[in-house]
Amino acid sequence: MTPARELQLKSINYTGLATGPRLIVTGAVHGNETCGTKAIVRVMEEIESGKLHVAAGSVTFVPVTNPLAYARGERAGERNLNRNLFPNDSPHDFEDQVANWLCPLLAQHDVLLDLHSFNAQSQPFVMVGPRNNDGPLEPFRHAEQERALARRLGVRRFVDGWLATYGQGVRRRIGTGDAARLETVIRYGMGTTEYMRSTGGYALTLECGQHADPAAPEVAYRAIVNTLAFLKLIDAPAPEPVALEQMEALSMVVVHDKADAGDSFSRAWASFDPVAKGEQIGTRADGTPVSAEFDGLILFPDTNALANQEWYYLTRVNTQFDRYNA
Repeated sequence: MTPARELQLKSINYTGLATGPRLIVTGAVHGNETCGTKAIVRVMEEIESGKLHVAAGSVTFVPVTNPLAYARGERAGERNLNRNLFPNDSPHDFEDQVANWLCPLLAQHDVLLDLHSFNAQSQPFVMVGPRNNDGPLEPFRHAEQERALARRLGVRRFVDGWLATYGQGVRRRIGTGDAARLETVIRYGMGTTEYMRSTGGYALTLECGQHADPAAPEVAYRAIVNTLAFLKLIDAPAPEPVALEQMEALSMVVVHDKADAGDSFSRAWASFDPVAKGEQIGTRADGTPVSAEFDGLILFPDTNALANQEWYYLTRVNTQFDRYNA
């Protein structure tokens, strides 16, 4: 096993002669999610060969964002890099050291495309940020641009509401009396895209497919090329947006935590499995059934979650996604 101290962090930048936005594309934030790495390497090879030419703006590629997790072939090195992503004056683990390098790098860019994959078989989807707002949780002003790009990545499923739903779960768990602790725990929900938005940019997380799906690297590759074309960094026709009638737009509504290690699901759930109101999703360790509050779809069910960690999310159809019809 490669010692952490022997690893290094790497980014590659290509800058065009004309002015344009600054894009950063990241792969392997989680070490067992390699489709983004493969796609990034393919795109860089095409740039080097002259098949693609960066004519304007710039693009920075980070093929392996978490080299320790990647070397181990595991989701995390010492912790989940995609949580509590902030610079740390006193780094405690390898991911803190990555964050001290990655966060300033993100802040130098305008747009982030973060490439991931997932456990169960399902279709690719993109996670988008909040609507424009001046609220305290995740203020944002680029919803139109972000959602316009999301519709051009080549996927048809869109999910929003991550940080707001996560924050609601935190408040339910610990209440609002301890403001300092509440802020600390909510900060744990901050990952690459949330940090990018906090610096004034916009960002998308593309879940390209199941980890081992041979089609996932192609999904990632197409998304990179479409993004380069949409932002006019390369001389290529702008990609057409997915038609509104072909979109499946969902909003995360509620998160349920595993209260005890003995909590168990009623069956092997996969993300986007439909659930009906009142349908039993699991059972608490004391025998109490856990049922769906409304008709929707389950998201990120985690059989291996520890006590007091996120167990699963519920989503419902979002009929307002196309408000930003760009």
